[in-house]
Amino acid sequence: MKRSITALAFSLSLTGAPAIAADIDVDLELVLAVDVSRSMDLDEQDLQRQGYLDGIQHPEVIGAIRSGMLGRIAVTYVEWAGPQSQRTTVPWTIIDGPETAAAFAEKLGTGTVARLHGTSISAALDFTGKLFDGNGFNGMRQVIDVSGDGPNNMGGPVLVSREAVLARGVTVNGLPIMLKEAIDQMFSIRDLDVYYEDCVIGGPGAFLITISSPEKFAEAIRRKLVLEIAGAPVRPVRAGLIMVQAEMRPAPRIDCQIGEKMRMRWMRQ
Repeated sequence: MKRSITALAFSLSLTGAPAIAADIDVDLELVLAVDVSRSMDLDEQDLQRQGYLDGIQHPEVIGAIRSGMLGRIAVTYVEWAGPQSQRTTVPWTIIDGPETAAAFAEKLGTGTVARLHGTSISAALDFTGKLFDGNGFNGMRQVIDVSGDGPNNMGGPVLVSREAVLARGVTVNGLPIMLKEAIDQMFSIRDLDVYYEDCVIGGPGAFLITISSPEKFAEAIRRKLVLEIAGAPVRPVRAGLIMVQAEMRPAPRIDCQIGEKMRMRWMRQ
């Protein structure tokens, strides 16, 4: 649909009809979908926000942007929690160098970090999947990057929402945050990386990077941004960062409704 807009505008100009403004071509349309649920402690949220502030301006990220065919990407930053809790913190913005990256970071840095109730990855995917419609950009690739510290426990089934997004041609990458022992958390699980791999990410070239220590937070975000922007093949990396290439699987290795079941058990207590 987007790629037909330019042709339509050209044909209308030939007939004397008012031309439709064409979408701006970019190498990538990227949604940064960030978990701000109350299960994320203040220190985790600060690390997460600062990681994106620093990462988007890092020379490696700028270099990845400029190495693209067009040398520019469009990015938006969304905070999410429960089924009715999604907000666009920074609207769609073109980044094509240090100046525009700094402007994006400035917008992000001036906003307060929300702390909202619930964890609905499905609602986050439903919300962000629609952000590509009529956004004014025509990307060679469209990616949603979901970060979070727990499984879906509210809203619709995560698999249904993921498949709806993938059907639109959008890739979903993941950043599971595993800084604390799951046994100490009400709705967290030990195998959050497996959950993200089997239940959340998908699409061409999809991958996840697991964060298991605060010291690796900034590095993980920076590396994730570089991989997403460059669209490079993902190789497994050990010692702190775990990258997993999404593959076709007959069935998830983990119950994709584990979060909902944990919540139901808690509510019955």
